[in-house]
Amino acid sequence: METATVKNTNKKDYRKLILEGFVNHVLENGTAPNSIFKFAKELKMKEADFYTYFTSFDAIKSAIWVQIFEDTISQLEAQEVYREYSAREKFLGFLFTWIEELKKNRSYLLSLYEHRSKAMNPIPSELKEFKEKFKDFASDIIMEGKETQEIANRPVISDRYDEALWIQVLFVLKYWLDDNSPRFEKTDAAIEKSVNLAFDLMGKSALDSFLDFAKFLYQNK
Repeated sequence: METATVKNTNKKDYRKLILEGFVNHVLENGTAPNSIFKFAKELKMKEADFYTYFTSFDAIKSAIWVQIFEDTISQLEAQEVYREYSAREKFLGFLFTWIEELKKNRSYLLSLYEHRSKAMNPIPSELKEFKEKFKDFASDIIMEGKETQEIANRPVISDRYDEALWIQVLFVLKYWLDDNSPRFEKTDAAIEKSVNLAFDLMGKSALDSFLDFAKFLYQNK
């Protein structure tokens, strides 16, 4: 028989109840729950009801990462000026806004990932859906950059640009988890410097000009 708590909760709210309950458990205990049965009992719901929304604790962690990403995108797209940004500015805007969203969950994230901040290879399975969504977002930025010639279109290499930006996201995450500077000023500096370097490398360089010239000479000899 369902408890009053479950009866008075709309089905569409169960998912939110589970997500918030999971975060609270981690904050209060410093680790994820050990048993889905016990966790569902804490929430005063049946274990079967839990499985309607999630199949594991990793699935909950994955949903939280995706929610942070989607909240970040919503914040960006709410700014009219964002549409006018260059590719470089859009990626900078993403990382700065993403860090602001991460700050809201810092204690939760430290509880789960502080001991893994030095190495996330392979990446935790719960980050995989976030990675897929981010790479879709990054691909759009890269395409815009190529159209405006902010990003050079290099055979083979340019197909890996989205993976390079994902690696940068992981770098920023690990750096932020370890950052003890006031207002995370060092993280802000690391974001700016690393993004500028990445886009300088992806942009048209003297090497590209040399290769273009060499190709021209070869084709017209």
